[in-house]
Amino acid sequence: MENININNLELNKKIEKSQNNFLETILGKTINTAIDIGLRTILPDFIQNQVIDLKNNLINYGLKDGIKKSIDDSINIGKSAIGIITGKFENITQMQEAVKSGGIIDNISIVLDSVVNKIHSKGVINSSVAKTIKQGKNIILNNIEKNIENTFNSQLKALNNTEKNIENWKKNYNDRNFEGMEKEYKKIRKELNNLAPIEKTINDARTIENLHLLIKNNGQNFELSNEQIELAQKLGKE
Repeated sequence: MENININNLELNKKIEKSQNNFLETILGKTINTAIDIGLRTILPDFIQNQVIDLKNNLINYGLKDGIKKSIDDSINIGKSAIGIITGKFENITQMQEAVKSGGIIDNISIVLDSVVNKIHSKGVINSSVAKTIKQGKNIILNNIEKNIENTFNSQLKALNNTEKNIENWKKNYNDRNFEGMEKEYKKIRKELNNLAPIEKTINDARTIENLHLLIKNNGQNFELSNEQIELAQKLGKE
C-alpha cells in the first residue's frame, strides 16, 4: 500500500509539473502577444521597429521574468482559492478558474508599472512615453484578459474534439474497422500536440496509441491477448 501511495504521489507531481510548464508556455505566449498589440494601439505614432525596440527593453528590464512569476503565482494562489489539494488539475475549466482567481491581471499590472518605471529611470524612454504607457495600461490588460479567455476557450474546444475522436476510435475498434481507427488516431495525435496535459485524456490517448500500433504492426489483426491489452492500458498510465 505504501508503494502505491508513493507511486501516486510521484505521478501527481509529474502531472503537476507538466501542467505548470504547459501553462507557463501557452499563457506566456498569449500575454506577450496581447502586450505587443496593446503597445501598438496606445503608441500609434511608433513604427514597427520602435515598438519592437520598446518591447525588447521591457523584456531586458524584467518583463519576461515578471510575466513568468505572475503566471506561477496565479497558478499557486488559484489552486488554493478553488480548493485543489492534489497539486494537479483534473480538467481545463479548473485551470481557467485557477488562473483567473489567482489574480494574473493584477499581477501583470504591477509588473508593467515596475518595468516602465525602470526603463524610464534609466533614460531608455522619456516621460511622455512612460506616461502614455501607464495611461493606456488598461487597454493592454484588457487585451491580455481577452486573449487568456480565448486561449482557454480554444483548449476546451480542442478537448471536446479529442474526446469525440477517442470515442469514435473506440467504436471503430469494437467494429474492427481499422481504416476508421486510423482516421481518428491521426486526429487524436494532431490535437494532443497542443492540448493541455489532463491526466484522463492523456491516459486514454496513450492507451489508444499502444493498442493501435499493436494492431497495425500485427498486420491489422485484432486478435490481441489479454496480456497485450493489459500492458497497453498500463503503459498508457505511465
